Amino acid sequence: MKSLTGLDATFLYLETPEMPMHVGSFNLCELPAGFKGSFHEEVTKHIGRRMHLAPVFGRKLVFMPLDLGHPLWVEADSVDLGFHIRRADSAKKGAAPMTLAEAHRLCAQLHSEPIDRHFPLWEFYIFDRIKLPDGSLVAGFFSKIHHAALDGKGGVMLANAMLDVGPVPREVAPPDPGRKRRLESDLKLGKMIGSVFSSSLGQLVKVVKSLPAAANTLGSTLARQSLGSAAGARPRLPMKLAPHTPFNEGVGRGRVFVTATLPLAECKAMGKAVGGSFNDIVLWICATAVRNYLTQHHSLPKKSLVAAMPVSLRDDGATDASNLGNQVSMSLVELGTHLAHPLKRMNAIMASTAKVKSSVQSLKGLLPTDYPSLLAPWLVGGAAKMALNAYGKSGVASHLPQVANLAISNVPGPPVPLYLAGAKFLSFHPLSIIIHGLALNITIQTYAGHVDFGIVADKKALPHARDLAKAIEAAFAEAQALLGPAAPAAAVAAQKTPVKTRKTAVTQVTKAARLEKPPSVKPGKRPDTATSRNHPPKSDAPRHGQSVVPPAPAKAVRRKAAAKPPAAARRSAA
Repeated sequence: MKSLTGLDATFLYLETPEMPMHVGSFNLCELPAGFKGSFHEEVTKHIGRRMHLAPVFGRKLVFMPLDLGHPLWVEADSVDLGFHIRRADSAKKGAAPMTLAEAHRLCAQLHSEPIDRHFPLWEFYIFDRIKLPDGSLVAGFFSKIHHAALDGKGGVMLANAMLDVGPVPREVAPPDPGRKRRLESDLKLGKMIGSVFSSSLGQLVKVVKSLPAAANTLGSTLARQSLGSAAGARPRLPMKLAPHTPFNEGVGRGRVFVTATLPLAECKAMGKAVGGSFNDIVLWICATAVRNYLTQHHSLPKKSLVAAMPVSLRDDGATDASNLGNQVSMSLVELGTHLAHPLKRMNAIMASTAKVKSSVQSLKGLLPTDYPSLLAPWLVGGAAKMALNAYGKSGVASHLPQVANLAISNVPGPPVPLYLAGAKFLSFHPLSIIIHGLALNITIQTYAGHVDFGIVADKKALPHARDLAKAIEAAFAEAQALLGPAAPAAAVAAQKTPVKTRKTAVTQVTKAARLEKPPSVKPGKRPDTATSRNHPPKSDAPRHGQSVVPPAPAKAVRRKAAAKPPAAARRSAA
C-alpha cells in the first residue's frame, strides 16, 4: 500500500471527459526480416514476461473512504492483458493496411478517451501493418499511461525497463515467488484512515520546517528577476501575461495529432553555434513555427507568446523504474514571436531560458511535489475542478488574461535504437495533455540520433494541424540557412569566435549577420503525413553563401526607436 503524492493525485482530481490526464507515445516499428506472425500476439507475450519489472503495470487505485485523502496504489489481484493490450487495426485477412495519416487520426481519437480507473492505468494499442508514403510496410505501437503514474522522464525510464537494445530480447529474471504482495483485499479501513492523518501531519511538519529557507531563497530569486542588476533599476514584474491566441480557449473531446522529425546532431550544432543549448534551439524552432502558423491562418499577436515548460526535478542519471511518479515543476518562457528577425528571436528565448534555469537551480530543492492529503479530493477535485471547468466551458478563457499560450516539453530519450519483441522502434513521437485555456501541446523527445515532435491539440484550436508540423520543418531549414555548416560566411565566422556567455554569443552572431537579412522560408510539399525523416524540406530560403541585406544592428535600432521600420522588416513581420 502506497499513497499517491499530491502532484500525482492532482492529475486524477482535475481529470474530466474533456481533459483526460494521460500521456503516451506513437512508435513506428520495423519487424524482423521474414516475420510472418502477429505483432500484437508477440507484444502481448513479451509484456507478460516483463510486467514485474515496472510496478505501474500491476498496480491499481483504491480510493479513500469518503474521499478523506489521496488514493492509494495497491497490487491488482490479476491483470487482464487482453484488456490492456489491444489490436488497433483490422485483424481480418486481406484487409488493407492503414496509412500513416489514418494511424495518426486513430491515435488522436484513442488519446482523447479517458482510461478506466477500475483497472491499472495503462493501455497499449498494436498496429500490425501501417503503409508509409513510400509504400513500405511497418508495424505500430501506441501507448497511453495515466500521468498520475509517471511523468515524461519516468516514461523514458519505463521504456528502458521494458525494451531491449538489440533484436534478440534479453533474458530477465522471473518475479520473486517469495515476495509478499499487498492486494486490495488486504486493506483495512482503520489503517487506511490512519494513514491519511499520519501522512498529512508529516507533510505539515515538513512544510513548516522548510518555510524559512524557502522564503529567503524565493525572496532573493524574485529580487534578482524583478530589479535587474543595474543600480536604481525600475522594478519589473517577474512574469508577463501572454496575449490571446486561438490556442487559449476551452477544450472539447476532439483531438488532432501530427508529428515531425529532425536530425539531432544538426540541432545540437546550431544551438552550440549561438552559445546556447539544444533546448534553446528546439524552443526557437517551435516559436518560429507557431509564429509562421499564426501569420498564415490568424493574426499574429504584437506581444510575445509565452510557453509553459515543464522542468524535471529528478536527479541526473535516475534509472529506477520502480519510482515513476511525477517529479516535475512548471516554468514560463517567452518565445520572442513578436520579433521578425530570427536572431533577435533567438536572443529573446535564450535570455528567458537563462532566467528560468537560474530560478529552478535556486528553488529545485524547495519546489513541492507533494501536499497534505487530508480532504484534498474535496478541495482540489471539488472546488478547483469546478472552477477549471467553468473557466473552460463558459467562454471565460477567451476573455481573461493568459499566463501561457501553449505547452512545450523537451524530454531526453535513449540515444540508441530500442526493440520491442524483436521489432526495432523507428520513431518515438510523444503525446501529452491539453487543458482548458492551453489547447496546444508540443512535446519533443530525442531518440537514436533524431528529434521527434509530437503535436497534440484540440481539434477546433488547431484546425490546420499538418501546417504546423510543416512549419516546424521549415523553421529547421531556416535555422540551417542561418547557422548550419553551409551558412553565409559571416555567420560561420561568428560560430568560430570564442564566447564566454550565452548573451555574448548571440550578440556576436547578430553583429556578424548585420549585413544580411533573415531568409524567408516557405514550407515545401510533403507526403500525406507530417513526418519527414532526417531530410529538411525544400524551401525558398537563399542559397548557402548568398548575401542579402538585414535590418540595422541592435544599437542603431535603439538610437532610431521612433523611426519607421524598413519595408523588408514589415514584410517579414507580416
